[in-house]
Amino acid sequence: MFKDDFCIAEGSYLLSHSVGKPLKSMERHFAEHYLSPWQDSNKEPWQQWLPQIDAFTSALGKLFNSPSSQFCPQVNLSSGLTKLVMSHPQLQRKHCKVLMAQSDFPSMGFAMQKALPSCAQIVFIPEEENLSELSVWERYLTCDIDMVFVSHVYSNTGVQAPINDIVLRSKTTNSLSIIDVAQSAGVLPVDLTTLDADFMIGSSVKWLCGGPGAAYLWINKDQLAQCKPKDVGWFSHENPFEFNINNFTYHHSALRFWGGTPSVAPYVIAAHSISYFAELTANKVRRHNLAMISDIHQHLSEFVVSPLHSSQCSGTVILFFDKKQLQVLTALSKANISVDERKYGVRVSPHIYTTKEDINALIKIIKQALKEFD
Repeated sequence: MFKDDFCIAEGSYLLSHSVGKPLKSMERHFAEHYLSPWQDSNKEPWQQWLPQIDAFTSALGKLFNSPSSQFCPQVNLSSGLTKLVMSHPQLQRKHCKVLMAQSDFPSMGFAMQKALPSCAQIVFIPEEENLSELSVWERYLTCDIDMVFVSHVYSNTGVQAPINDIVLRSKTTNSLSIIDVAQSAGVLPVDLTTLDADFMIGSSVKWLCGGPGAAYLWINKDQLAQCKPKDVGWFSHENPFEFNINNFTYHHSALRFWGGTPSVAPYVIAAHSISYFAELTANKVRRHNLAMISDIHQHLSEFVVSPLHSSQCSGTVILFFDKKQLQVLTALSKANISVDERKYGVRVSPHIYTTKEDINALIKIIKQALKEFD
């Protein structure tokens, strides 16, 4: 039973769209690979720490089916996106035009606005458009778009974008493509070799259960040579230990985006968790997730405002109870069932550690709360 592998407190935890629960084995792994080299030896710990970064990128490579050399650790998605946009000549030329959605996470829009030239234009797909439909993307992704930014999953609506079709469309319009997998990594399968996007950004804190501070940037090998990051440091260098202040050569891999002295602790934690999910596979997590979602759809269909079809829905169900919303949230909180609320409703995210009993309890409490309200 997968729930036994994770640190789950009493009650039901359905907030993996926000923060995934840690593995029980994480604490031991962290002590062995981060604390012990620092505490238990008089030797410099970097020789034991840096291989953990390799473990992080290797785990990502296995999860996403891509060479590990195409991944670079980042502190968060905003930092990775900023570095990327400022590095590519197509995105720094005058009157550059970028397409993204009004429903994207605001931080991505903030970073884009500041990283692009002041004369650049950002076109936002309106909030009312159905981002699960390719026809919507085809209307907006025209030949004058230099880059399209796509969230694989939109966190407030539970909508899954058709990323494979969008990337194919971007190639016909000669537009660069960036895929944001923050809300999908670990629960929706992504094969980067098949997808063939130009770039991807993601994090470990949600469905990958790897905690904050361990984001990542992926660069298509066909784009790497064109990327000249401006935010660099000694770990962006081809030979970080050359120590010649007058000579800088970009690292031959995606690590040219790395920067200065790296943090290590977040990647030790995340590498362990991502390895777990890479071995388990996102396909298996998704099958379990869909089974749990199907039960919610079956019993609470009239309140579901997120997509119902598996090709269009994310790992999160959005439920809207209108005037009864507060009543439902209060009842769930009293029953120690953890969900949250955003603009369009209550967000519920069943993970691999969610059991049928958890979902049955959720459905029962909601039905009782609605009945009492009436």
